Amino acid sequence: MAVDSLTSEAAPATVAPSAVALSPLDRAKFMCVRAFLWGWARCFSLKGLYLLGQFFGTCEWLINAKRRRRFRQRFYETFGDAAAQITTPVWRICWQHTMRIRCDKLFYLIFDKLPREKILKRIRMHNRDIFDEAIEQDKGVYVSMSHNGSHHVCVLLMALLGYKTAGVRDRNEGALRRYVQQKYEETFPEFKAIRMFYADTYPRDIYRCFREKFILGSALDVGRQRGAHLRRAKVTMFGQEREFLTGTLQIAMRCGAPVMQGFVVSRKNFYYHLIGKGPLVEYGTKEPEEVVLQKAMQAYADNIAAHLLAYPDHISKV
Repeated sequence: MAVDSLTSEAAPATVAPSAVALSPLDRAKFMCVRAFLWGWARCFSLKGLYLLGQFFGTCEWLINAKRRRRFRQRFYETFGDAAAQITTPVWRICWQHTMRIRCDKLFYLIFDKLPREKILKRIRMHNRDIFDEAIEQDKGVYVSMSHNGSHHVCVLLMALLGYKTAGVRDRNEGALRRYVQQKYEETFPEFKAIRMFYADTYPRDIYRCFREKFILGSALDVGRQRGAHLRRAKVTMFGQEREFLTGTLQIAMRCGAPVMQGFVVSRKNFYYHLIGKGPLVEYGTKEPEEVVLQKAMQAYADNIAAHLLAYPDHISKV
């Protein structure tokens, strides 16, 4: 998922998760990989598939020295002086990170082939009560995500738990992601009901989503510049000044929707923890909107910092 902005530039409304066609070669390649992985899981169980992912992840970590260097650089760029608070050696965190990424991709490829009951048993939702209380306000809910961990599975997991969900994403989707999303559409009725918007979607569609009481999620911690028209806020994280996007959050505030924060944590044997924080916005205050927005964005950044200190292997964009 990515982030939209407050902009007057019109764009397509809700989009199909797999709108771009795949080449026959890509489709055949992914079919073969999925068949192998599903056959392995049938023979050796999901635990066996997880061990296979760890094996491939370890091989990748050993062979790919360039990736290890990139991770080390990203690690110190992210944590700065706070890196001293992490007692686990960087090489081990890098190894855990590579195994997690590989295992998440394997699970993502065969997700649609698993029985619904088995999937639901692998989801642990923390602080679910705060989400349910927010939903009861009947104004929709905004969940601010971040690019740390397997955030791309969050919308689907929430949908399978029975929530009306929507997401905002970038237009650039890889062939593998598009292929798997097509399979999800064929398997899960909940996936077809998910509303997905492009990052430059016209704000009217987001407003409508909140009016219809959806839980909408997007990631605000976008590092690269996507255009001068995108609104940003400066925050301090690990002693460094950073700029995060604010468009979707401002729309949620204007709709009076509760603003929460969510994280996805990958655990052993394909268990996933959905962790909720918030609310980030205090409505009814006499403070100006700009002040309330800035406080919410700083709380968002503080929560990311605390989460990464607890799960440093969940750093992404390596």
